[in-house]
Amino acid sequence: MDMTFESFDKKQLHVYVWEAPQARGVVQIVHGMAEHAARYEQFARFLNEHGFTVAADDHRGHGATDARTLGWCAGDMFADTVRDEGAITDHLKEKYKLPVVLFGFSYGSFLTQSYLAKYADKLAGAVIAGSSYKKDLEVYAGSVVAWLGRVFCGGKKPAKFIEKLSFGAYAKKFADGEWLSTDAENNAAYHGDPLCGFTCSFEFYADFFRGLRRLYTKRYIAGLKKDLPVLLVSGAQDPVGNMGRGVKKLCDFYTQRAGMRCVTLKLFENSRHEFLNEREDRPEKWGTVLEFLNKVF
Repeated sequence: MDMTFESFDKKQLHVYVWEAPQARGVVQIVHGMAEHAARYEQFARFLNEHGFTVAADDHRGHGATDARTLGWCAGDMFADTVRDEGAITDHLKEKYKLPVVLFGFSYGSFLTQSYLAKYADKLAGAVIAGSSYKKDLEVYAGSVVAWLGRVFCGGKKPAKFIEKLSFGAYAKKFADGEWLSTDAENNAAYHGDPLCGFTCSFEFYADFFRGLRRLYTKRYIAGLKKDLPVLLVSGAQDPVGNMGRGVKKLCDFYTQRAGMRCVTLKLFENSRHEFLNEREDRPEKWGTVLEFLNKVF
């Protein structure tokens, strides 16, 4: 079912809910950049079959929440979306009286990383998917470019140059130019979806890079819940995760620097960014997430 959720600042968010009869837990999905929550329906139905109710919102600047202004929304789109997710978690816990696991993918995985230092006590566990450790020159250079674009072009202007530097560079790593997934049907559906593949604004990227710069600091580490079960899962050929190296670095950060005790890492060989949407080895990929959920609940 679809619902409208009024967030902390009265912003109206479009939320999809797939309810399971006699559910034993709730999975809250945090979707990626330039896509929308309805794309997770098939995965949500799978989780329903195994006893989990699933909820997913269209973030600010995305999907049905901001269909007329895709890639832009007033306010701090990163920080405000993290607050949205905390408010949605509260709503789900109050409504269903069940524990919640946060599942963040891609852009949503960085929102989830931020969430963990602010609201981890709300959660029974977290899945950080299609992610990386992002504390590098790319983040600081991107911040400068986004700031300049916002000043000279306007915050609402689509940041095509940043898109070329990031997504364009990812595509060049593959002979077929498709960095999203190895599944041609999934790639075609994404490219043909009017709510996917849009260019986010300079303001979006300025907010995003600001949010990334606040990760991995002493203050960030202090906010983490050391015994929270966390699954890090990505395709081994995912350029967002630097072909697995960035995901391993993220795992090292959480376990060695931050002292988290219940972190698991899984990389799927021959998979790219959207491993969930690749039909090849799907039972293993979805099963890995299900196995984690079964342990948490």
